[in-house]
Amino acid sequence: MNGALRVDGARLWSRLMDMAQIGALPNGGVDRQALTDTDRRGRDLFRNWCEAAGLMVSVDRIGNLFARRAGADATLPPVLVGSHLDSQPTGGKFDGVLGVLAGLEVAQTLNDNGVQTVHPLEIASWTNEEGARFAPAMVGSGVFAGAFTLDYGLSRTDKAGQTLGDELARIGYAGERPVHGQTYAAALELHIEQGPILEQRGLTIGVVSGVQGMRWYDLVIDGREVHAGPTPMADRRDPFRALCEIQQQLYALVDAHAPASRVTFGDLSVAPGSRNTVPGRIVLSVDLRHPDEAILRQMEEAFFVLAAQACERHRVTHRIDAVWRSPAIRFAKSCVDAVARAADALGLPACEMVSGAGHDSVYVSRVAPTGMIFIPCREGVSHNEAEDAEPAHITAGANVLLGAVLELAGMR
Repeated sequence: MNGALRVDGARLWSRLMDMAQIGALPNGGVDRQALTDTDRRGRDLFRNWCEAAGLMVSVDRIGNLFARRAGADATLPPVLVGSHLDSQPTGGKFDGVLGVLAGLEVAQTLNDNGVQTVHPLEIASWTNEEGARFAPAMVGSGVFAGAFTLDYGLSRTDKAGQTLGDELARIGYAGERPVHGQTYAAALELHIEQGPILEQRGLTIGVVSGVQGMRWYDLVIDGREVHAGPTPMADRRDPFRALCEIQQQLYALVDAHAPASRVTFGDLSVAPGSRNTVPGRIVLSVDLRHPDEAILRQMEEAFFVLAAQACERHRVTHRIDAVWRSPAIRFAKSCVDAVARAADALGLPACEMVSGAGHDSVYVSRVAPTGMIFIPCREGVSHNEAEDAEPAHITAGANVLLGAVLELAGMR
């Protein structure tokens, strides 16, 4: 890494705060869910900044944005950097957007210093990373990498029945660029950790070696609707009886595989939803995670068995719908090492780690050598309006991204 080359941390921070005004919430967070009007405004702002920096912007058919800075050799594949601009309904100011705007800052730093890379540089903002509005998560990068078909991605629906494709067209981001066929020399993503490890260890940089495997399910349990007063407990077919048992057994299951395993019940719906009626149906979202794919498969199989047994005991029926599967990922050594060397050259305390959250890099790693950079977030809080990060850590992460880009793209 060129010892004198550094990003403009104040410019990056200012842009992060400007973007945070789009979809701003009262407690400091943002609501910029995919393909809403606020997402369109965020995309427009990013696009304007890129064009003002002399970058060539294109949009593909799933709505992914790309901003390209030319390299010395146009025949070489680009180095790809980026993340996402969409948020959770009560999200934070840094999740995803940091990786997109840090990529822009790297490009502008190269412009400011008259530095030409050998390979082109391309900045990506991926569509619907969060999965908050359209399930599953990471649809844009998944279609890009061939994990999903374009038709599948465009057909995803939100709770109001709107399709992803229709909403792309409505906000003006149904692009013409093909979603497949491009090749890349390498890919990097800068992100807040979304967990407490770096802060607890007093470290500035996480050198991410991979991402743990994830499974999303909808557990549907059907009982019988009856009046809450006249019906004795022994005569009920109450889906909550089975549900409570299943949840407790799943907590015990992940405890048996601690500390790397995870289970989360993030969404629950009850029908008919009347306080004096025993429910006829419950639908619970189940999120299982582990960095070892073999152990995750064991956990999945155990979940299927314990759910069936609990439902049989309580005289209810059930089904488990698989919503999303993401295998455990190991990133390319070339990219992991480039990140580690960039952090070391800057004298930044760092450690190698596995990501507990899913990121677009999971799918990008299918088509390009990939690596990630983490910086701390305060108290490990994310997907929350209280999400926060230190300006010094923001700048440090962007400088590590810059150094890794210069190694992978070559500097002339």
